Amino acid sequence: MSVLVIAEHDNASIKPATLNTVTAAAQCGGDVHVLVAGKGADAAAQAAAKIVGVAKVIHVDGEHFAHGLAENMAAQIVSIAGGYSHFLFPATASGKNIAPRVAAMLDVGQISDITKVDAPDTFERPIYAGNAIATVQSLDATKVITVRTTGFDAAAAVGGSAAVEVLGGVDDNGKSLFMGSEIAKSDRPELTAAKIIVSGGRALGSSEKFNELLTPLADKLGAALGASRAAVDAGYAPNDWQVGQTGKIVAPQLYIAAGISGAIQHLAGMKDSKVIVAINKDAEAPIFSVADYGLEADLFTAVPELTAAL
Repeated sequence: MSVLVIAEHDNASIKPATLNTVTAAAQCGGDVHVLVAGKGADAAAQAAAKIVGVAKVIHVDGEHFAHGLAENMAAQIVSIAGGYSHFLFPATASGKNIAPRVAAMLDVGQISDITKVDAPDTFERPIYAGNAIATVQSLDATKVITVRTTGFDAAAAVGGSAAVEVLGGVDDNGKSLFMGSEIAKSDRPELTAAKIIVSGGRALGSSEKFNELLTPLADKLGAALGASRAAVDAGYAPNDWQVGQTGKIVAPQLYIAAGISGAIQHLAGMKDSKVIVAINKDAEAPIFSVADYGLEADLFTAVPELTAAL
């Protein structure tokens, strides 16, 4: 049996989370197929065909797939479910929206947020904010899985030569309608895909100080900006910068935490980062327990000095 990855894309290109999901799919056994459902998504389908490890791309085109509405996507996936043993989704907002519907329609249990494939029917996933790892075995004939992308290396985006099969899509079920979207524009890297992240906490004291201290450092490093939940709740940073269990899960090459104490929910979102640098004047701050490099110092002095030294 083959494994189907549901691609996340913008109708023109494949989003990075799909590459990590392909790596997870390859470990489940069988050929890896990728579903690209969208409107005018020929370029995305061709990009998917170049991913190393992909054997076939299924391209479905239709106006009602343009924005990835979960109701239509789930119906399309279930319509081709017969040939697949596993369905894998990135554990993003889109994947978490579609996967439960597919699992319910197939009458199987969903396995969420896996970080490792032990066997085709056995997976590991974090629980208790990442403080424990559960090993889950599924006896269902069909597995519906969301993949924590930070747990898997990205498959190479070029080098593959998969065939592209064009299928007719299911009809619009009319249960939902796309009304519009408000997308924040930024010259910075997307937080979940950034190689370097500079994050700030409540200790910064205000949105003005947040921008005054962290923006120049992020500019020097070409980094994305992040924030703790406390900083977001205090209004120092926008919601889409939040890193943590209730925010975004990240694993950059370098994570700089300035004025972040290291609450469990924040650590759950960033402790898989390759190198963690913590700046905090509290020597007992939990962030130091996961940091590779810790600087016990006043961030209002240390951060400008670090920026000036770069």
